Amino acid sequence: MSLRKLTERDLDEISSFLHNTISDFILKRVSAKEIVDIDITVLVEYTDELKVDISAELYLDELSDADPGIVDEAVDAAYRSLESFLDGFRE
Repeated sequence: MSLRKLTERDLDEISSFLHNTISDFILKRVSAKEIVDIDITVLVEYTDELKVDISAELYLDELSDADPGIVDEAVDAAYRSLESFLDGFRE
């Protein structure tokens, strides 16, 4: 099944979903006390097909022993969960 024509509101909803998925993934695995900042950028475009670009950076306290690789895991999880989320946007 293909996606229906997506509106700006739909794109905002998809973007928010991805942002929240990444943030939640990280916050479930790293104490908020150890996080200085999380920078998540989600670019979603739709013309003939949906294009999604995600970048994320995690800035940890110098005393944190959290693995910075968790950011890549979070982005991968967001991409994996996107497919089922898009079921609500199919024709």
